[in-house]
Amino acid sequence: MRVLVVDNNVELCRVLTEFFDSQPDMESVGEAYDGEQALTKIKTLSPDVVILDITMPHLDGVGVVERLNSMKLDTKPRIIVLTAFGKDDLITRLTRLGVDYFVIKPFNLTMLADRVRQFTKNFISTGERSAGNHEQSFDSTPLVNQDRSDSLLPGKNNREQRVVKLLHEMGIPPHFKGFTYLRDAVILCENDGYVGGVLTKELYPALATKYKTTVGGVEAAIRNAVIAAWDNGNTDFIRQLCGTHRGNRVPTNSLIIAKLAEEPH
Repeated sequence: MRVLVVDNNVELCRVLTEFFDSQPDMESVGEAYDGEQALTKIKTLSPDVVILDITMPHLDGVGVVERLNSMKLDTKPRIIVLTAFGKDDLITRLTRLGVDYFVIKPFNLTMLADRVRQFTKNFISTGERSAGNHEQSFDSTPLVNQDRSDSLLPGKNNREQRVVKLLHEMGIPPHFKGFTYLRDAVILCENDGYVGGVLTKELYPALATKYKTTVGGVEAAIRNAVIAAWDNGNTDFIRQLCGTHRGNRVPTNSLIIAKLAEEPH
């Protein structure tokens, strides 16, 4: 199935694009960072599914859905909305406009893929659009609170040993600062289970506070560790971990953290 990702968060778009491309039954056909660009790509690329953010420049997600309903398309794509605001009035309005599903940020990548499969399969098999649904069973509180960064829940030691083993398997040098930051990032992400554009807003600041450094320092250290592993470590393991089929592009920090957190316990 062909997926178009629409979000003004470029980092999140890249994470989702890489993730969808890693799925055997999915293909990312493009990214759009504002509503006008989204409508153009929907018309030219004919995706099966559009992952649509609400808050965007030029034309927001509501405007995209309104305009989409007036466009003469051979096949209208499934619309799955990403939103940080689970307000009933907004959900009701978008449901009436024909949105198929709502996912509240932050979200789990595997869950999102399951929803894409679910609604696209129903669409292909029945040719009918279902009534809008929304995912409200997920905690909408921040991924990481700074006062929780030192308490990684019961079973921390076992989790930490497992994550450390994965980092060693990747080939990340343990003396790199990024090794420690990645370890804690994965454990914190596991505790909540979600990645959705919150790294720079919540996860990185929490780690920066814990280790008395800057947000940029945390991000750069993790990136350096990932690049070091990609260049001189176990590249085959990293490719297998991320499921990425995009040539020699180094996986993003977000994708690495998400896939490590999703590894079976």
